[in-house]
Amino acid sequence: MIVQSDRTLLLEVAHPSFEEVRDELSRFAELVKSPEHIHTYRITPLSLWNASASGVTCEEMASTLNRWSKYPVPQNLLQEIQDHGTRYGKLRLVQKGDRLALEMDDRGLFYELENQRSLQEHLAEPYPDQRGIFLADGKRGEVKLQLIRLGHPVQDLAGFKPGDPLEFALRENLAGTGRPFGLRPYQQAAVDVFHAGGGPEGGAGVLVLPCGAGKTVIAIGCMARLQTRTLVLTTNVTAVKQWKQELLDKTSLREEDIGLYTGDTKEIRPVTIATYQILTYRKSKGAPFEHFKIFEAANWGLVIHDEVHMLPAPVFRAVAELQAKRRLGLTATLVREDGKEEDVFSLIGPKRVDVPWKTLEKSGFIATAHCLEIRVPLPSDERMDYAVADQRARFRIASENSLKLKVMDELLAGHPGDSVLVIGQYLEQLRIIGERLDAPVLTGQTPEREREELYRRFKAGELKVLIVSKVANFAIDLPDASVAIQVSGTFGSRQEEAQRLGRILRPKGDRNISFFYSLISRDTTEQEFARNRQLFLTEQGYRYLIESRHLDENGLSEPTVWRQMLDDAAPLQP
Repeated sequence: MIVQSDRTLLLEVAHPSFEEVRDELSRFAELVKSPEHIHTYRITPLSLWNASASGVTCEEMASTLNRWSKYPVPQNLLQEIQDHGTRYGKLRLVQKGDRLALEMDDRGLFYELENQRSLQEHLAEPYPDQRGIFLADGKRGEVKLQLIRLGHPVQDLAGFKPGDPLEFALRENLAGTGRPFGLRPYQQAAVDVFHAGGGPEGGAGVLVLPCGAGKTVIAIGCMARLQTRTLVLTTNVTAVKQWKQELLDKTSLREEDIGLYTGDTKEIRPVTIATYQILTYRKSKGAPFEHFKIFEAANWGLVIHDEVHMLPAPVFRAVAELQAKRRLGLTATLVREDGKEEDVFSLIGPKRVDVPWKTLEKSGFIATAHCLEIRVPLPSDERMDYAVADQRARFRIASENSLKLKVMDELLAGHPGDSVLVIGQYLEQLRIIGERLDAPVLTGQTPEREREELYRRFKAGELKVLIVSKVANFAIDLPDASVAIQVSGTFGSRQEEAQRLGRILRPKGDRNISFFYSLISRDTTEQEFARNRQLFLTEQGYRYLIESRHLDENGLSEPTVWRQMLDDAAPLQP
């Protein structure tokens, strides 16, 4: 590794200790780019604060750099790690009688904060010894938000209101199948870390685990530990129904204990599951959000934010006012396309658990995935259209490259009998594929009843190919999919890549292996955006192979890399 004074780290992929170093770095550094031979990481204040909150010390970070660096580690970087890594914990939010206060040991920090204009209206009088400041009423979230923007993360030790009690138990056997049920060791550990013995150090934070690792199960474990009324916020109506199904399957909760709060149904029950869409609905721009009243509709003891990287900006406002309630964020990736990772840290809580995908794969808890990007040339007529189009039109032309259909046919022929998801961005492209394969197309317009029937048939193996739009990115339970073919995506969205790979990672018994194919138009803007999407997969330790296809007088060149990949994977199959 080469450690540079601008906080970037260059890591040699071919080194025998690459995986060990990568796993150590992932605790306190962010992956920036990952070409074939050298991966680039960056140390940021937020990455250091998350590391400190999860118990990684500055000494451990410095030790990793000193141990693996090819050259002496720049002194300024070691100093920055010490400066930023120790900031978490310097400002502590505590309960002082019936009021909230910021406490600090550094009197110089007191003077700095007292004179910050952005904090004036949120703070009240100081302690007489100038080692603390009382907060104005109702400003717990806003103060934390303003302070992190000033470079001062707050350790919130003010505790939480317990919420109304709700007694229920985890089942020993699943209601649906009768199979034994219990939390896996890493799931139980995640519950313990979040709960933290019921003390103020726990009760708020984000759990980062791969799709298929059972984030919902961990959340249910947290609910069972707390035994309190719970509000679950998630991404869409399908996810709402799946949450209810999971709760009925794995706990003693009854139908009448669980309410759904969506566009069609408005039920407030001891456990209430709502969509982000209904929360952000308003009749006109500037009008109030009509359904924010759900936050005060009951004395919730826990609010679960599913897919927290999708949390809409307006909901942050409500979360800022809910700081006295326990908050659990669930996600496969903390990357947000709007750059609001610091807001998640402040308002939901720091990263409490981050289980590497490859660790779970080695243990057999998620499937082994083989990832291949296939670069397809544009036919000459489409290349001409591409050349004269604007930037947005170019991306669509590249996404809908007609030669992708031929490659898709080859891939399907190579996976006879497998359950395959074909995933895309553009509805017209998906319609053409549906007609070509005589397979159903599932989009946001598909009626709920038809959608559930398609899921049922796919899970039962009656339907081998299902074509899905981006509606399938989030919280859709497709446990039997072993192949995903991505024909188009959303520009450079790393979070989307994580979700799409996650659709095929659930364990599959004896044949615990999956294939993820991404079809990209070669030498186009789509190829540039694909590089960013790949970052997430490489960050998790996946080997991302590339097959570049060419046009000659016989048509498309032979897929040699793909054939070799299938041969290499064959011994893993029974």
